[in-house]
Amino acid sequence: MYRLHNPKISKLCDQEFNGLKDYLYQVFDSRPDHYFNNGGPRSSALKFKLPTDLLEIRSHEVSNLAKLGLDQNKERYKTNHSKVQMFMLENDNTTLAIEVPIWLEPSELEQYNEIFDSAEPLSGHIDVLRVEDGKVWVWDYKPNACKEKYAATQTYFYALMLSRRTGIPLSEFRCGYFDDKNTYVFKPHESFLSTVDLFKFDMSEGI
Repeated sequence: MYRLHNPKISKLCDQEFNGLKDYLYQVFDSRPDHYFNNGGPRSSALKFKLPTDLLEIRSHEVSNLAKLGLDQNKERYKTNHSKVQMFMLENDNTTLAIEVPIWLEPSELEQYNEIFDSAEPLSGHIDVLRVEDGKVWVWDYKPNACKEKYAATQTYFYALMLSRRTGIPLSEFRCGYFDDKNTYVFKPHESFLSTVDLFKFDMSEGI
C-alpha cells in the first residue's frame, strides 16, 4: 500500500524537488490505475541487464535499517517487505514514501517499443523513496540481494519513470537495492538506454 510521511516531505523536498513533492500528493487521486492492471510491462519483471557499474557496500545504512525492521516488526507485519518498508518510513529521517506508484507512457521514451516490445505503458511501485545528500534515492528491498541478476535494471527504470513524472533530471537520482547484509548502488544515466538492444542480444545468446 502506498504510504508517505508528510513532515519529512515538507522538510526534505525544498524548491529543488517541488516536482517530487507535488507528485507524491497528486498520485493519490490522479494515477491511472488501469495501467497497473492492463498486462503491460512491469519494471519488476524486466529480464535484461544494463551497464550500471554497481558498487557493493556492506553494512550500509539501509541494510542496518532492514535488519532492525525485520527484528522489531516481527509480530506487526506478515511480509518482510512490509517489516522493512514500514520501519524505514517511521524511523528513518530520509525515507519519504513507500510503494510509490509510477508509470511511463510509450510516447515518453523514443526507444520504447524496441525496448519493451509493447505499446502498453510501463508501470511499477518503488519500495522505498529517500532524499539524502541532495539526491533522490530509489531503493528496492531484495531478500538475498547478492543473488539478484536484474534488480539494477528494475531500479533504473523506476528512477527513469519518476524522473519523467516529476520533471526532475535523471542526474539528480541515485539507485540501489539491498537486504539486511548487502547494498548495491549506482548512478543512473540516460546513455544506458542505448545499450539495451546489445545487452538483450548478449543474454539471448547465453553470453
